[in-house]
Amino acid sequence: MQFDQLRRREFISLLGGTAVAWPVAARAQQPERMRRIGVLSAFADDDPDMQAWLPAFRQGLERLGWSEGRNVRIDTRFARANVDQHQALAKELVALQPDVIVAQTTPVVTALQRESRALPIVFVYVSDPVGSGLVASLARPGGNLTGLLLYEASIVGKWLAMLREIAPRIARAALVADPKTPIYDYFLRAAEAIAPSLAIELVPSPVETAADIERAIESFARAPNGGLFLPPNATIVLHRDLIIALAARHRLPAVYAFRFFVADGGLMSYAIDQVDMFRQTASYVDRILRGANPADLAVQAPTRYETAVNLKTAKALGLTVPPGVLVAADEVIE
Repeated sequence: MQFDQLRRREFISLLGGTAVAWPVAARAQQPERMRRIGVLSAFADDDPDMQAWLPAFRQGLERLGWSEGRNVRIDTRFARANVDQHQALAKELVALQPDVIVAQTTPVVTALQRESRALPIVFVYVSDPVGSGLVASLARPGGNLTGLLLYEASIVGKWLAMLREIAPRIARAALVADPKTPIYDYFLRAAEAIAPSLAIELVPSPVETAADIERAIESFARAPNGGLFLPPNATIVLHRDLIIALAARHRLPAVYAFRFFVADGGLMSYAIDQVDMFRQTASYVDRILRGANPADLAVQAPTRYETAVNLKTAKALGLTVPPGVLVAADEVIE
């Protein structure tokens, strides 16, 4: 009798323990909450560099515990450098009601801001967020936007100094960019301030189309001792093959804001590490997904720059790259 009672007590204890364990096991097997991230790029989906940057962003998210298909979904839209598409794509992406949106370039961010003042937005490729009216200040953005600064205006001095160093006879420099974008005046003002100290005549060259670019560069090349510098701009990126070809045809030294111009045959660049920038973007997205308010997240200035030089292009232009430039270069293309 005592033995039977003991067995019953053991069975009841086991049954009770199992009953407690079942809910725990059920909870452990429940899928994680799926969060949604929107990405709106000014570039094309088949752009070789975009194909490197987006994986870097995903890798950054994975290191922070966000895995696509497991606990996060990423909806991506590409404007393919077509400004007329920005608003429609922004509306489409906002309608999905993602938890956070990553926006590339000032015009793209502006389009998204028109659609929502509530959805958190992390921007990249924005050089003057305060002057463009996107944030109240770099330290305290104050709204639904924050992100990573592309370039401060002072970088223009570095670009012009590089032109003078690699081509000492430079007396004129054309600033080639689309005037419809907010950064045109931002870099133009900086260039106007620094060019006289380098004994360089600044030649503003506003362009909006491929035909504009061809006319502007051909007109500029008629006078001697000229060089080009090209601030970050979606129009310039879209027509980069044409610009590189025109610079070669007219034997114009040029400095670019992105390294991929040099890989494609441009002379030289002084630029941020873009892959690193997209990895850092993931940290902003992570903080927002975990409850941070964009208004309280300071806009981050670039910390890593890379110099790239194409020796083959320099030789074709009849230029000898100074030893100082070669030593400073992070990448030399031969």
